[in-house]
Amino acid sequence: MKSGFELLPKVGRSLPMTRRGVLLAAAAAPLASWTNPAPVAVKRAPPAMTAVADFDETTWAGLLKSGPRPAAYVFTTTYCSTCPDAFDKLQAFIAASRKKVELVAVVMDVQGVRALAHARHFVGATKLYAFDGFEPAIRQSVDPKWPNVTPYIVLLGRNGSVQRSIGPPEAAMLKRWLA
Repeated sequence: MKSGFELLPKVGRSLPMTRRGVLLAAAAAPLASWTNPAPVAVKRAPPAMTAVADFDETTWAGLLKSGPRPAAYVFTTTYCSTCPDAFDKLQAFIAASRKKVELVAVVMDVQGVRALAHARHFVGATKLYAFDGFEPAIRQSVDPKWPNVTPYIVLLGRNGSVQRSIGPPEAAMLKRWLA
């Protein structure tokens, strides 16, 4: 099928600026849009998080006691360049497992709604937390041995088991977690 521009007379690279040339060009433009196929729809990522919960010194104990299982918590900072990649790898593993898993991002260096500016890095998270309080004390409540390196990932198994990883967890650890 020919577009409207192919129906124009072949006159070098451009139409002569005569009345006929201008009229032909004006007539061909709408015809071209009718004969060309419609643009293909682009698959868009789901929207980023729109709410953030506070994560203080008591939050972790509550999550360990009665939080969702299985769950993965990715502790991150806004300046962590490897955290989004670790999150994506964890999310891909969860998606491939086809199991219902809580996937949580915890932003450590901003509070409240300021964390939402970084939520685009964690599209697919089921919940977004932001540290609310004295960061070293909150870190201590999560793991006294945590060397303040991110991404720090904690996997809570269905049976209550806890596995920790700095950076993306190894495949064997992930398999044990969702077994």
